[in-house]
Amino acid sequence: MHQPIGIFDSGFGGLTVFKSIIEQLPDYDYIYIGDNARAPYGNRSFNTIHQYTWECVQWLFEQGCPLVILACNTASAKALRTIQQQDLKITDPAKRVLGVIRSTAEVIGDYTKTKEIGVLGTKGTVQSGSYLMEIQHFFPDIKVYQQACPLWVPLIENGEYNQPGADYFVKLYLDQVMEQSPNIDTILLACTHYPLIQEKIEANLPAHVKVVAQGDIVAKSLVDYLQRHPEMETKLSKNGTSEFYTTTDDTADFDHHASMFFSAPVKSTFISANDLVKC
Repeated sequence: MHQPIGIFDSGFGGLTVFKSIIEQLPDYDYIYIGDNARAPYGNRSFNTIHQYTWECVQWLFEQGCPLVILACNTASAKALRTIQQQDLKITDPAKRVLGVIRSTAEVIGDYTKTKEIGVLGTKGTVQSGSYLMEIQHFFPDIKVYQQACPLWVPLIENGEYNQPGADYFVKLYLDQVMEQSPNIDTILLACTHYPLIQEKIEANLPAHVKVVAQGDIVAKSLVDYLQRHPEMETKLSKNGTSEFYTTTDDTADFDHHASMFFSAPVKSTFISANDLVKC
C-alpha cells in the first residue's frame, strides 16, 4: 500500500526542509504540496491560515499519507495546535501532523553562548509568539528577540532575492533585530524560505553571529520521531518516490523556482485550490 509522508508548505519554502528530510530518509515515499495560489500566508488571519492548511492536510490524507509535516513556520504557528487538538480527533486520531517550531525550539539553545537569540520570521509567526513560548519552555534562561521580515518571502517567491534591490531589505530587518540587543550571537531563520538568502544574511551580520536554518534540525527530529514511534514508521511505504503538487496552474514556473529550493529538478502536477476545499 502506498503510504507516503506528506510535506506541506504555503509555497516553495518547505522544499528546503524536504531536501534535508530526503537526504536523511531517502528510502521513504513523499508527497509535497505547495499552496502557491494562495501564498503568502504570513500576513493572513489565524482563521484563514488554519482553513487553508487544514484543506491541504486533508488532501494529503486522501492521497494515503498517515503522517504530514507542516514545513511552514506560519502554518505551524497558527494552525498546528488546532489541527492536533481538535481536527484530528474528529476526523482520524490515528493520523499525525507535525510542525517545525517545537523541533527547532528543542535545540536552538545549544547554539548560543550569550544566551540571546534573534528570531526572524513572517509577521504571522512573530505575532503568534510561538517561538517565545516554545524556547522559554526548553531554555528558560535564554532571551529571544523577534523581528518580522514581511518583504523577504515575496522577494524570494518572485525570484527577486538575487537582485541588488533585495540587499536593502535584507539589511533593513537585520539591523532592526540587532538593534534590540548587542549580545545576540545566534540568528534563527524561522521561515523555510530564508535559507535561499542565507549568504546575504550572513554577509550583513557580524562575523561572530551564527545563522541557523531549520532543514537539518527538522529532518533529524523526524528521524528521531520515527524511531520512537514504530507504529507509525511501519505504516510508511518505502519505494524512494517523490511527488510534487502545486495549486498554481503555472506548473512550469513552479518547477523552475522549486528546483532552486530543492537543489534538484522538480516536475509538478496542478491541483486546484477549489478541489482542496472539497476534501
